[in-house]
Amino acid sequence: MTTPNSTLRAVRMGLLMSQDEFARAIRDAGQRTGHPNDASKRLVQRWESGATAAPRPVYARALEMVTGMPIDTLGFTLPAALARVSDDGHGGHDLEDSPVGVPASAGAPAAQAAPARGNYTGVWLSTYEYFSSGRGETFTGKHYVVLLQHGNQLTARSLPNASLNPDSPLTLDLQLDGNTVTGTWTEQTASDGYYRGARYFGALQMLVEPTGRRMAGKWVGFGKEFDVNTGPWELRLMDASTSKATLEAYSRTPE
Repeated sequence: MTTPNSTLRAVRMGLLMSQDEFARAIRDAGQRTGHPNDASKRLVQRWESGATAAPRPVYARALEMVTGMPIDTLGFTLPAALARVSDDGHGGHDLEDSPVGVPASAGAPAAQAAPARGNYTGVWLSTYEYFSSGRGETFTGKHYVVLLQHGNQLTARSLPNASLNPDSPLTLDLQLDGNTVTGTWTEQTASDGYYRGARYFGALQMLVEPTGRRMAGKWVGFGKEFDVNTGPWELRLMDASTSKATLEAYSRTPE
């Protein structure tokens, strides 16, 4: 008997991606990091159905980049390190020839360990300010986000129920160059909120403090009146752990 991976399916649907689109995003992530993979719709189906109990490390890295979540929180029943790989790290199968819950045969090549976490991986408090022309006031947006580092790529996704404005998920896709962080942000506002489900996006640039525990800078985005707005944005490290218990602890509204 196999147990469907409802967690991964929910994450994919939360990203508004079909299985084809999800597979394409995983392939693209592999290309960007120099670790190409052959993700397909069939492979995504096997993950979600539970037929494949764990992704190989080359897929685990890409899954983390695409979802912004640690691999051990994506509902797989086996650690990625148990997945069978070829000597070059690209061939082999995702345990497709082994029963679910049973590692590949002893004669298979040794499993590769998952990549080490980057220095900035952890749970961060994201805080930004914006001026609402419709209300004539300045407001603050806060989210607890889980940030993952792969080389010089940083991806951050807000945790469930972890924003001042409910149902307003935030995504950051950033690149690290020395102590400079540059990239994009996207926020999907709540359908029943003031902005009625509007999707906002823009650019972001921050500087990392020498302690590595705070990033601060400015965001840029488009307003409703065809103007360009800007404001301060800060990320502050709350916990370097990305364990399931830590993520659950921060899945709450920031103070």
